Amino acid sequence: VLILYFLVPGWLKNTVLLLSSLFFYAWGEPRFVVFMVIAIVQGYVFGLLAEKFRDRPKRAKLCLWASAVVSLGLLGYCKYADFFISGFNTLTGLSLPLLHVALPIGISFYTFQILSYVIDVYRGDVTAQRNLIDLAAYVAMFPQLIAGPIVRYADIAPELTCRRHTLADAAAGARRFVVGLGKKVLIANVLYELMSAFLQSTQPSVLFTWLYAVACALQIYFDFSGYSDMAVGLGRIF
Repeated sequence: VLILYFLVPGWLKNTVLLLSSLFFYAWGEPRFVVFMVIAIVQGYVFGLLAEKFRDRPKRAKLCLWASAVVSLGLLGYCKYADFFISGFNTLTGLSLPLLHVALPIGISFYTFQILSYVIDVYRGDVTAQRNLIDLAAYVAMFPQLIAGPIVRYADIAPELTCRRHTLADAAAGARRFVVGLGKKVLIANVLYELMSAFLQSTQPSVLFTWLYAVACALQIYFDFSGYSDMAVGLGRIF
């Protein structure tokens, strides 16, 4: 992706980011791409409408709510459909079949990014993005797509249309990526092995229990911190 990204001219770079991100996402499960495309398109349309009707507050608010309903509806359907059906069956004594809906990877992250974009447009903090590819590249960018960190559109909007690349930025990004990879592989993964050993032990001592508690907290921190560093590093390069 890096080679292709730096070979193409500037006007094609966001297209490369988008297509590579969709490919990366589809590698996990191709059908989940449909959910993300629907979420992106509705955010794009309702963002434009919210800006168009800015002088008509009721219509603008209706666009905002419509986007929120679609975004959160997709998230709620995937995440809580079987939970509500199970609860309904328990309350009523019925046996409605569960849907067994698989949870799309990273749906929470891109849902809230799209919501933040539409809200910012509604408030007038940013102008609506006219280029669907640029908006989709912002939402789907693979370094932070499946585990964050969540990036506000207002923070990245200028660089979607105009950015420069330097060797110094690439070097800084590579260093940040390597530090994050080290946190993940050398610290978080090793702590996870310690946690696994504790869970498999039949009679853990008090000291081992305290060691597990500390390891658990540090493993969660270094796992997310390391992944975030990797995402920020790749973002700096791109």
